[in-house]
Amino acid sequence: MAFVDYYKILGIDKSASTGDIKKAYRKLARKYHPDLNPSDKDAERKFKEINEANEVLSNPENRKKYDEHGKDWKHAEEFEKANQQQRQYQGGRQQNPFGDFGGGDYSDFFESMFGGRSARGRQSSGSGVKFRGQDLNATLNLSLKDVYETHKRTLTINGKNIRLTIPAGVKNGQVIKIKGHGGEGINGGPKGDLNITFTIDNNTNFKLDGDNLYTTVELDLYKAILGGEITVVTFDGKAKLKIAPETQNSTKVKLKGKGFPIYKKDGEFGDLYITYQVKIPKNLSEKEKQLFAELAKLRPL
Repeated sequence: MAFVDYYKILGIDKSASTGDIKKAYRKLARKYHPDLNPSDKDAERKFKEINEANEVLSNPENRKKYDEHGKDWKHAEEFEKANQQQRQYQGGRQQNPFGDFGGGDYSDFFESMFGGRSARGRQSSGSGVKFRGQDLNATLNLSLKDVYETHKRTLTINGKNIRLTIPAGVKNGQVIKIKGHGGEGINGGPKGDLNITFTIDNNTNFKLDGDNLYTTVELDLYKAILGGEITVVTFDGKAKLKIAPETQNSTKVKLKGKGFPIYKKDGEFGDLYITYQVKIPKNLSEKEKQLFAELAKLRPL
């Protein structure tokens, strides 16, 4: 198997931070995404390479294996176990059952284990041991509005389209595992899993904390003093609220059940908390100033 330089694919150095990897992946994924490059086979190939590189380098454990073992990183654990056994047998009477591969190409060892050409040049039948496929990792970027309702998305992972149902209320940084959609198993072993990490961008006027939403609503001075009714914008529409007379600045009210959907609890929502910000009028006319002056005389400090 030819060595694939994942760092080169993403256009980054080996010293790149996790943030650098994420930034480079997002930039290239947008550029070569199949939706933006229909019928472009070259863009499709590059998109697959970019995803594969990100799946390895964005996972600290896999990145470490890749840096140490190169093209054979997927079998790093098997290699280390066998290498340990070799060291235990060295100097003893028993022969290392895996042969002498110390200092040699890792591929010779793995080919002899998994059914390729052995170091001695004869065809091996393989160890027969089944190994589970590699877990794959992907990042899905969504907006807060996207995850307000359960919906379906199609993801392209390693050239395969996966139809995914995204439950309402999924949180930023949350990981969902899809069993059996990872790498192919070895010697007939089971497939690995696909782990999807959600990145939720909040470009709304609402702050999300747990399942509750928070926002600020401006209240004109006259409504705050005299009371009345206002219409406020909620996450999914509008609501009418009654304002009590003499409402103070920074007063908080709760709209029960008007918050964010609770993950995997159909029909259940958090609450919406509104903070009133009393707005002082500007550019007063002379008449208005006189009236405020008269009010001030009626209620001296």
